[in-house]
Amino acid sequence: MSLTSCTVHFTRQPERIVWFSGPLARSLGLSGRKQVRIKVGRERVSARLRTLRRSGNHVYISAGLRRSVRIPQSGEVYLTTEDEEVRFGPLVGVLTDGGRSSREPFGSRTAFIKQLLQYARGKAYMFAFRPRDINWQQETVHAWFLDERGNWVRRVVPLPDVVYNRLPSRRAETGAAITALRDRFIYKRIPFFNWSFFNKSDVYKLLDNDPEALRHLPESVAGPSPEKLREMLEKYQFIYFKPTGGSLGIGIYRLTYHPRRGYFVRYRRNGQNVLLRFTNWNSLWRMLRARHGSGLSKYVAQQGIRLIEIDGCPIDFRFHMHKDGNNQWVAAGIGAKKAGRGSVTTHLKNGGTLMTPEQALGRVFGDRAGEILEKAKEVAVRLSEAVERNYQHTLGELGLDLGIDRDGEVWMFEANAKPGRTIFKHPELREQGRASLRYILDHCLYLSKFRRREEA
Repeated sequence: MSLTSCTVHFTRQPERIVWFSGPLARSLGLSGRKQVRIKVGRERVSARLRTLRRSGNHVYISAGLRRSVRIPQSGEVYLTTEDEEVRFGPLVGVLTDGGRSSREPFGSRTAFIKQLLQYARGKAYMFAFRPRDINWQQETVHAWFLDERGNWVRRVVPLPDVVYNRLPSRRAETGAAITALRDRFIYKRIPFFNWSFFNKSDVYKLLDNDPEALRHLPESVAGPSPEKLREMLEKYQFIYFKPTGGSLGIGIYRLTYHPRRGYFVRYRRNGQNVLLRFTNWNSLWRMLRARHGSGLSKYVAQQGIRLIEIDGCPIDFRFHMHKDGNNQWVAAGIGAKKAGRGSVTTHLKNGGTLMTPEQALGRVFGDRAGEILEKAKEVAVRLSEAVERNYQHTLGELGLDLGIDRDGEVWMFEANAKPGRTIFKHPELREQGRASLRYILDHCLYLSKFRRREEA
């Protein structure tokens, strides 16, 4: 197998013919052959083969061949040869859902998807699609591509070589239709990552028997009884009580116990931080039950950790993890989040402040900051490996919410299968955001087997 970059041109000949420049034909072992099989995505077509006296790596595709194999765009792309077949691509589908505007066809996710497709241009045929864009009978997708001017265009293409799942919410990916869609891709042996959102309790269950991970996990109990919740609170002095399927800090409580002063509850309501005091446990529990009723069964209680602080406000870290082109976990981006004063969480929408990890750790640990950061990166990689080996589906991206305590120990609070990208808005983290795009593409190349000989 070999991997080569080439420039694809389109011609108007109606027959199925493909022309390779002489140097490219020789490097691919095609010299002297009269026929070649061309593959794009899941589509295979045989064509007559001709060579051209032209330097460089160029391929000319006739109109008849383009219609048959559904090559979506001219320009630079990779090709690879295997089993007497020339594959163009890879054809990468980004699965998402639609908005209501032709200018922003994927709602609030449009800007990120556009950025990803622009980055991939000249390296792969990357497109976005929605569940309703698939025609399973014809095995095609009515895909959304970007043209050279950055405008959205529609093309019908074969089923892709790999699918990057960016369905936007738990609601969008629940139900029998999406479950069947994912299963059909797997049945057709099309790599599909990431499978679905995690629930908080799911991650704790995944890692419950993994010693490597357990040493970095605070004690967590899903659906605790009132007695268990009180026991944990009196044991740890403070705990977090949060919904299993929540995000952005919504619905999270910080519960604190002072033997002489009673019980305290912090949470966020109508955009404001709230602090309540209760003289006894039963009063606190009645308040929680009045607010959530049976919904409390879907909450998780988690041991509180005394995190490092700046200006009296706790700091935690978002590690944006990716699988790279060698199928290894790497920390593509790291953001430090300082909680707003009086806030339950460090979420930016709740008054948190985004910093670089070097800025945050430097203020707390001084000369030891670099050492602590390297340790946290190593732990993040090991935790990602632990999640992956205990999860039954393919993962290529994780968002880990980690904390560092005053002794420099690293703790994991949450793992997110489809993390947001807010940290990359920080001016000093934008380059990490671009690295994240590279890792996405590199891992798609890996999964679709578009790899160089030494990587295969």
